[in-house]
Amino acid sequence: MITACVRQKVQERRPADLPGSGWADFDRRFDEHFPRLTLLFAEIYGHREDFLEQLGELGLQLARSWAERPDDLKALDARREQDPTWFGARQMLGGVCYVDRYAGDLQGIRAQIPYFRELGLTYLHLMPLFEAPEGNSDGGYAVSSYRRVDPRLGTMEELAELSRELRRNGISLVLDFVFNHTSNEHEWARRAAAGEQEYEDYYWIFPDRTVPEQFERTTREIFPDDHPGSFTPIRATEEDPRWVWSTFYSFQWDLNYTNPAVFRAMAAELLFLAAKGVEVLRMDAVAFIWKQLGTTCESLPQAHVLLRAYNAMCRIAAPAVLFKSEAIVHPDEVARYIEPGQCQLSYNPLQMALTWEAMATREPRLLAQALEERHALPPGTAWVDYVRGHDDIGWTFSDEDAARLGINGHDHRRFLNAFYTGRHPGSFADGVPFQENPRTGDCRVCGTTASLLGLAEDPGPAVDRVLLAHSLAMSTGGIPLLYLGDEVGQLNDPSWDEDPDHAGDARWVHRPPRPVQDYERRHELFSVQGRIFGGIRRMVELRRNSPEFDGNTLVPFDARNPHVLGYQRPGVNTVVLCLANFSDWSQFVTGETLSGFLPQAVELHGNTELDLRHGLLLDAHGFLWIRAVPKR
Repeated sequence: MITACVRQKVQERRPADLPGSGWADFDRRFDEHFPRLTLLFAEIYGHREDFLEQLGELGLQLARSWAERPDDLKALDARREQDPTWFGARQMLGGVCYVDRYAGDLQGIRAQIPYFRELGLTYLHLMPLFEAPEGNSDGGYAVSSYRRVDPRLGTMEELAELSRELRRNGISLVLDFVFNHTSNEHEWARRAAAGEQEYEDYYWIFPDRTVPEQFERTTREIFPDDHPGSFTPIRATEEDPRWVWSTFYSFQWDLNYTNPAVFRAMAAELLFLAAKGVEVLRMDAVAFIWKQLGTTCESLPQAHVLLRAYNAMCRIAAPAVLFKSEAIVHPDEVARYIEPGQCQLSYNPLQMALTWEAMATREPRLLAQALEERHALPPGTAWVDYVRGHDDIGWTFSDEDAARLGINGHDHRRFLNAFYTGRHPGSFADGVPFQENPRTGDCRVCGTTASLLGLAEDPGPAVDRVLLAHSLAMSTGGIPLLYLGDEVGQLNDPSWDEDPDHAGDARWVHRPPRPVQDYERRHELFSVQGRIFGGIRRMVELRRNSPEFDGNTLVPFDARNPHVLGYQRPGVNTVVLCLANFSDWSQFVTGETLSGFLPQAVELHGNTELDLRHGLLLDAHGFLWIRAVPKR
């Protein structure tokens, strides 16, 4: 009844009929998905007297967005509906970079498309490129306008044209949707600071410290070096007593989603970006978007409802758009964001962190446990597997999982922090601590892949470690994601702290400018750059040509060697058995261990025939991808 009523109002007020792919597609999707959107919207806002009015305005907003959606994107919508799990194909390969650091501006990114095709990219994530405060803007995650590109990078029109050019070359554009907060320079925040009640209600603003202190009894500090607690003073004038919620930096003001006007305002921003050709939105800081007194204000049930509501909205007005969750939380919580009706994609922070853990310990026990118990996902979803990203590395494994293996989580994290900041005897790492607490020893770790794996000091074994780490992201399932520059062994930026806007944020050590000289050497077979680039390109090629690597399905395999990780990627009649040696020495997997397969097999990298009855020898930091036939 509600759907029919809203649909009638939408039909009466929507723009005139569209030529070609017009209202028929919209009406079909509206009838299919709006009932679910209504239920989700009601779960959050159904108690309000203006619920039906708000819902009707949302329906009209979807119609307006569809009317403005370019025809080529409507054609993409239709193709994606016919192939809803396109992102799980073995041909997928992601890359991520900052526009200015990698290419100067959007035109520079466009000029790199031939290289992206050489590398094999099908997915390009450009880090936040919107208008943001001068100086420190948390790497662009303090957004001052979702509708304007940072003028130093280009214009929104150039972004739309770039998205079209990328699509023509088989590459999907990925952008961040920073929807937990805006910068304090956003128009909404400026008007809130000026005392406009409508916009004060967009944020969590209080007249004094009374309520903030109640919230802060149960919330945690994220960036204690910037400000204590969860709130900061507004200080629009010297006498201004107001406090605003700022989970992260003091210039990032959290939005108040208990207000449906905020939901609809951010829906408009989301659909605006979708109309510019963005195919995947990285939903930033999803765990923090709902607040409730007396809780941690992290990963509350309403956060999932809001994501599902935005998802249902896209299924109507921009069905080609996918969501990728960014939830660096307890592994149990990460999984709760991943479902076709919420976020179809998710970073895999646990696998990332445990890859580094295994590199330090030379024993992949925790990683093997995670692949066995925490890798499986619902149909219609996929992991985004990465060695490292733009952010710091935190040790996100659960203490409970570690304890089952006899590992003390607290002590182990301290060891890993010491190891990757070069403070542990025998460490090969050149990392930098981030948000370090000298009293507790707690911190996170920063550094490029090559620097954390010792490339500057001892390139021989370091190259093997770099390739080993990337082999896991390439072979465990989902979309492998490269931080661009890592594929040619870029090192830490030695001058990262000379820029006063970056000096207080160690994460800039692993966000160096594009290493032009490293890229120029990528085809020199015996150079460090050529070995890394050639090795990664070979993985990409083998992955694309091996049907077993489609999708996410992974079957554990016990290599019966504490230094060797094993897992299987099953195909129709064959499997690819992946073995990875984390030791500094060669390791052997016995023929008896491999007796569950027929003897004849093929090692994919060398296309060499093997007799598994003889066992397998893995070089130090080596890995094998073996096509084998399981015994029935």
